[in-house]
Amino acid sequence: MHVLQVAPAELEALLLSHSEILDAAVIPFQDDEAGEVPIAFVVQTPNNCLTEEDVKRFVADQVAAYKRLKRVVFVNSIPKSTSGKLLRRVLVEKVRSRM
Repeated sequence: MHVLQVAPAELEALLLSHSEILDAAVIPFQDDEAGEVPIAFVVQTPNNCLTEEDVKRFVADQVAAYKRLKRVVFVNSIPKSTSGKLLRRVLVEKVRSRM
């Protein structure tokens, strides 16, 4: 099986270009068929009504099929270090703990 790599920063930059998204983080998620698929954690602007499908469609319209988001999770904030670096491992641990 050939696994295609997806750079989280590329998808994060794309998500942040959406006018109703304040912050975003993308992590790899284990998938039986693809090996790994990207899932996004998104902080929405106040009082908007974005859905998971809206976000998936926004990304799908601009990237290759293998880079499409498989899941979108809306959160209140993205974990970051004191210097502002995304703490993807915290999100990975959160997802694993729910499995």
